[in-house]
Amino acid sequence: MIFHNPAGAPELACEQCGCRWFDRINDTCYECGTKVSAESIAEFNQAVERFRAREATCGGAAPGAPADPAAR
Repeated sequence: MIFHNPAGAPELACEQCGCRWFDRINDTCYECGTKVSAESIAEFNQAVERFRAREATCGGAAPGAPADPAAR
């Protein structure tokens, strides 16, 4: 499951329990031990790439925020 934090960055959460903490060596959820699927990892990597591309074009502004920090 992918959700977006307040800054707009994607975060991966466990499909079973919603936990956001993973053992990256074993690709399992720390809370319930569920294995993270290769599809979920690929989907998350794509979301990160889209986020990076958006950040590069808008200067790092959060979605809906003014691009110019002085305008805040």
